Amino acid sequence: MKAPLDLDQLQTFISIADTGSFTRAAEEVHRTQSAVSMQMRRLEERIGKPLFEKDGRTNRLTEEGDKLLSYARRLLFLNRETLAAFDDRRLEGTIRIGTPDDYADRFLPEIMARFARSNPRVELTVICEPTPGLVEHIKRGNLDLALVTHNDAHGQSEVVRREPLLWVTSANHATHEQDVLPMAFGRPNCIWRRAAVDVLDRQNRDYRILFTSFSATVITAAVLSGLAISVLPECALRPGMRVLGDADGFGVLPDCRIGIMRGQTSRPEIVDALARHISESLDNISVPLGEEAGSFDFAALAVAKMKRTKPNQILPGW
Repeated sequence: MKAPLDLDQLQTFISIADTGSFTRAAEEVHRTQSAVSMQMRRLEERIGKPLFEKDGRTNRLTEEGDKLLSYARRLLFLNRETLAAFDDRRLEGTIRIGTPDDYADRFLPEIMARFARSNPRVELTVICEPTPGLVEHIKRGNLDLALVTHNDAHGQSEVVRREPLLWVTSANHATHEQDVLPMAFGRPNCIWRRAAVDVLDRQNRDYRILFTSFSATVITAAVLSGLAISVLPECALRPGMRVLGDADGFGVLPDCRIGIMRGQTSRPEIVDALARHISESLDNISVPLGEEAGSFDFAALAVAKMKRTKPNQILPGW
């Protein structure tokens, strides 16, 4: 039986991957650069594959290194979670968290499950509102932490995940072929709505806004029923949707950046713990799509890293 992987080596490996430098990683893990190099040689010997390749002055992961990175993060997370389960000094108290329902549906199950296992004495109070409302709640002290759509105009959050923003229509209707495009958007202050309108205006496309709602459920229903086109981040795609691209006459949209906002709180240690769980959970959650139609698998969402969505890809219906 092969010996288990060394967690210290994996921690150093993650630091190198995140910083792109053996020198900066050595500073993070409080080791000499020669010690870090030795750790990585031993890890490569243990894996039996090269994990790094030089890219100018930085160290880039090989394909095998990128594969190991996902496992390494999960192993380190599980290690912390295990130790926390037996820690008599475990965190206690209540924390208030907010998120748009787009993200709640996709991300909260993983985040809440992991956090609750590690911190069973912490009570989570969760509200779902669009990002502008959550920003106000943070400013007024009504929330300890919020998962929001990052907006450069405010610069209010720490970005923890980036996804493409996509044009979507029903796979069972030709809504996108109408002369005047029917659109379903969030409220006028929605950053996705503004981005979509900017692209449509630049392309001189005729459109009318048929549905306006802060609810992701309403927008999704309008799209799936063939009543409207919308824009959604990759995490919000659903079976029965089709992704539109240049070939359909729809221009490229800016990426959706998901960030963490922290409020003023008397329990910063709980907020820090939850923020760390969110960041690590989002890093492990895969895209809810496969390359070929028919490969949409809810059971595999948090397990396998799947390929990015392509224009004209169709997700099987419910």
